Amino acid sequence: MDRIAGVGLALSALGALGYVAGVLYAYPGRAFTITAVMVGITLCAISEGRLVGGGE
Repeated sequence: MDRIAGVGLALSALGALGYVAGVLYAYPGRAFTITAVMVGITLCAISEGRLVGGGE
């Protein structure tokens, strides 16, 4: 797996978990979880397509 795609996938997963935790319990900085998900998706998208089979 491409390193950038792995980081993007991990960041998206952590952001999603943080969002769910923010819905259940209010904590400072919970708005940054949306940013983490967006950055994670962007990193997956620019990672040469190896995560979804676009690269060789």
